[in-house]
Amino acid sequence: MADQETHANNVAQAEQQPTQSVAVENASIEEGKTNDQENDSMKTVFHDREHYNVKHPLQNTWTLWFDNPGKKANVTSWSQNLNEVVSVSTVEDFWGVYNNVAKVNHLEISSNYHFFKKGVRPEWEDPANSKGGMFSIQLPRNRTGEGVNEYWLQMLLAVIGEQYKYEDEICGAVVSVRKVFYRIALWIKTSDNGDIVKTIGTQIKEFLSVPSNIKVEFTPHGDSATKSSPNRRII
Repeated sequence: MADQETHANNVAQAEQQPTQSVAVENASIEEGKTNDQENDSMKTVFHDREHYNVKHPLQNTWTLWFDNPGKKANVTSWSQNLNEVVSVSTVEDFWGVYNNVAKVNHLEISSNYHFFKKGVRPEWEDPANSKGGMFSIQLPRNRTGEGVNEYWLQMLLAVIGEQYKYEDEICGAVVSVRKVFYRIALWIKTSDNGDIVKTIGTQIKEFLSVPSNIKVEFTPHGDSATKSSPNRRII
């Protein structure tokens, strides 16, 4: 009798195995379909610039500022005119902002865009900037035209992409519209390290494809504040 019960149990288990195998196989198929559906529904900004649902985080969060202080602005009024526009922390957020703000060549004279690491104000007095300086290039407006937009974009991409060798030195970038020229600048934390200054200045030339007739200048913020330039360097 015991042998019969054992045999019956074995038969029952054997009969259940195909059913279980089919169930597992069906579950795997359904899971595969679900994964395929999820993959099909995942759209990055590279697939669809408007209807994406996947975002790529940046290493740092960046804040866009804007001001148009005018010629007679003093330090106080300039600071009051400084407007924080928006912060971005993903690649998609960056493109969303860049594609929806006015292009540089459409800005009024005296206007400035500032693109800085979150928490750093685009002012010399900010602790992150106080001992630093800025690289700058000046582009004649009458010969640059819409080309300034590409220079500015390449500067931004190098910044958010952490492309500089001394990436921790980077505070932010600025583009300024003046009557006869555009100025694009990069602010860093340190002004007294020759290797850092030379390396970053050389990389600016490379990343922006700066023409040989355009000079990259570096000026410590202390010199800018006193309107003197004894420590200015040409890269």
